[in-house]
Amino acid sequence: HAHTAHFLLNRHTENSRNGSYPETLATEVGPVTIQVPRDREGSFTPGLVPKYSRRLGGLDDMIISLYAGGMTVRDIGRHLAKTVGTEPSYETISSVTDAVADAVLEWRERPLDEFHPVIYLDAIRVKVRDGGRVASKAAHIAIGVDMDGLKHVPGIWIQDSEGSSFRAHVCAQMANRGVMDVPVVCRDGLKGPPEAVEATWPDAMAQTCVVHLIRAANRFVTDHDRKAVCRSLRQVYGAAGEEQARKALDGFRQSELGRRYPSVAATWERAWDRFTPFLRFPPMLRRVVYTANSIESLNYQLRKAGRSRSRFPNGQAVARLLWLAICDIEDKRAGRREKADEGRRHKGECRLIEGRVTTNWKQALAQLAAAYPERMEPYI
Repeated sequence: HAHTAHFLLNRHTENSRNGSYPETLATEVGPVTIQVPRDREGSFTPGLVPKYSRRLGGLDDMIISLYAGGMTVRDIGRHLAKTVGTEPSYETISSVTDAVADAVLEWRERPLDEFHPVIYLDAIRVKVRDGGRVASKAAHIAIGVDMDGLKHVPGIWIQDSEGSSFRAHVCAQMANRGVMDVPVVCRDGLKGPPEAVEATWPDAMAQTCVVHLIRAANRFVTDHDRKAVCRSLRQVYGAAGEEQARKALDGFRQSELGRRYPSVAATWERAWDRFTPFLRFPPMLRRVVYTANSIESLNYQLRKAGRSRSRFPNGQAVARLLWLAICDIEDKRAGRREKADEGRRHKGECRLIEGRVTTNWKQALAQLAAAYPERMEPYI
């Protein structure tokens, strides 16, 4: 595409056209040479391509998209050289990816809704350069469900461990940004006491994710017996109440499988007080709060994005990549979302990364309102 412009001679001045000069730009379709007009006084400013530009915005978008998909800076350079014949320098690609730092900071500090019916908490492990060594750190991620059942990511927090003290810090950060009340917090795994959540939201029910619990119980079970163990455990977490769940667990402990794998029942026994709270809820609400599968599917895709990196230079780089990956994931979902769902998207100055609507949310919300009528009524 030729860049053309006309500088009209102003008869009231002595300025006039003074030819043009060539400039080569890197674009998403390869290098393009344009002719930039100039005048004798050097006052002409191109409108289509700013002065001193070396690439068009489409190439920046391509670099960011490739980076969000998990490609390293060097991989991006090789890919662009092969596909469009343009190979930006390492510094150029880094400057493009670094430019999103302000957007990440704004996103991580944006105000949050006062009330979230359900929040899921989880963490993934990433390797980060720490001084002269590479350390494994936890990237804590939360998913909040709003009153419309729409899932969104309140933030990403990078810390050395998954300890309860930092989990309390994560909850406090969300509270400082506006989250005042959460009836149900579904936590990953078995690490950390529920006090980490209750210190911020005293009335919250801290529920251990049953899927994490099943996974932990099957850690020492052979592949051949896992399906049978899971079928037996379904009688525990599918029980009508705590008493029936206890009988089902005792029955499994005394069974042949239970005697062969005593660690299964022991794992559930240790987590019993953190597992049973959801048994008080009706079936539809149980399906929403008993598992952090919503965040597990997101974490699976985030792990794929970070798998190509043997290490990150710092925590900011981790947050930047994960934010870009979440943007990429949700942009794809938004493209497939029906127009009726698009109307529910929140508007705001800062980007709000949103996911799909929670399955059977209306029924679950009605059951949650019946369980917490006074807390839910102001927001319905």
